[in-house]
Order: sequence, then structure tokens, then C-alpha cells
Amino acid sequence: MNEQDIRRLENRVAKRFNRACADFQLLTDGDRVLAALSGGKDSLLMLRLLARRARLYRPRILVEAAHVIMDNIPYETDRTYLSSFCKQEGVRLHLLHAAFDASTDRRKTRCFLCSWYRRKRLFGFAQEQGFTKVALGHHQDDILTTLLMNLTYEGAFDTMPPRLAMQHYALTLIRPLCLVHEDEIRCLAREYGFVGQKVACPYEEVTRRSDVNGVFHQLENLNPETRYSMWRALEKSHPAFCRCSGEGAEMPED
Repeated sequence: MNEQDIRRLENRVAKRFNRACADFQLLTDGDRVLAALSGGKDSLLMLRLLARRARLYRPRILVEAAHVIMDNIPYETDRTYLSSFCKQEGVRLHLLHAAFDASTDRRKTRCFLCSWYRRKRLFGFAQEQGFTKVALGHHQDDILTTLLMNLTYEGAFDTMPPRLAMQHYALTLIRPLCLVHEDEIRCLAREYGFVGQKVACPYEEVTRRSDVNGVFHQLENLNPETRYSMWRALEKSHPAFCRCSGEGAEMPED
């Protein structure tokens, strides 16, 4: 990409980010936001956009980042890079530790348990430290793929909302990249030179999500307007995609 194309893409992504924040009231004056920083392209871009928003006069927000290290899973993200990245963006980085015993529930995959315990550690830390929001890096493709998964396997017209007030934590989850396309993030990550994992997770495997994600892209090949049609359906029929909505919970009580 030439410099003009990069600037055009940056402006488009920033516009989608700002629109999501406005449409779903993701950020309000006085918010203390903890960004979940996995080290992947999505979370890195989300943190950069949030950090830049925090430098504006209004709304006045504080942004910090947390990276959860799973002690019993032999994958590794370049923590030196994450620390340098956060310092460059003017954001404090918290390194948290968690672990799980896969033998406690053999009905669940290691991927599910890892995600569950990472979030539990993240949410608990956020509440203890007085954060009001936890920002997750899910983009529009993630949300629409989840919608297809729930329709196909659960018979439910449901997906991850842009904003969610949790029931068992005094926190609200936000997804500031909910209007951004994955291809846009991938292109910017390549141009910015984002550094990924040092050692990939050994339990990473083909899942239902990756299969359904392939179906989603097949639908886009059939009709380039697929994602916009699906999003309009959410806006018309799902209360969480209306302004100022988002009641519910993503994790049960302990």
C-alpha cells in the first residue's frame, strides 16, 4: 500500500471506531477503561485507538491495558514488545497470571477453559482496581460469525453485543471495533509492523468458529453486501444493537 492508501484506510477505521463509540455510547466522561491486550492484531489496534481517544478533552477517560498469562499453556506473546507498545501509546500495562485444570470438566475444550479463566482473571482484576469498562477487541466479522454460529447450532438470533452491562461484576463490556472489518485490521497491522505471538498455542485447532467464519466469507463472495444486510437485521431485531442498550451477562457466578 502507498502512503495515501494507508492514510485513507486509517481514516476509515478511525471513523468506524468513533461511530461505534457514539452509536452505542461506549465511552462516557470519567470512565476507567481496562483494555484486554492479548497481543493479537485486533487488541493492539483497539488499544492504539483507545489511547488516542484518551488524549482528547472529552470524554475524559483513563485507559490501561492488561495481558493475561496462562501459566499452564505453553504459548508465549512477546511481553517485551507489549510493554514497549504500551509505553509508546502512554498506557500502563498490567501482567496478570491465571491457570486451569482441564481435568475438572472434560466436556469443555482446552480453548474454552483457557478463554473462560482468562476472562475471569481479567474481570476480577478490573473490578478490584475500580475500572468501569473492560474493552474487548472483537471486530464486526467476529460478531457476524457468532450470529451465524448461534443461528446454526443454537437456533437463536443472538451474538456478542457492542455494549454489555454485566450482572455479576460492576463492569460494562465494550467492543469498540464492532464496526471495523477484519481485513481492515489485518492491513493496518501489516503496515504498522505489529508483532504477534512468539510461540503459538499447541492446542489451537480447527473449530466450529473457523468453519463458520469460512461460510461467512463464502456468503460475502456470493453477495458483497452480506455483512451490511446481516448488520441491518441486527439493528432492526436485536435490542443490544440499539443505542444505550446492553443489559445481560457473559459469565455466570462462581
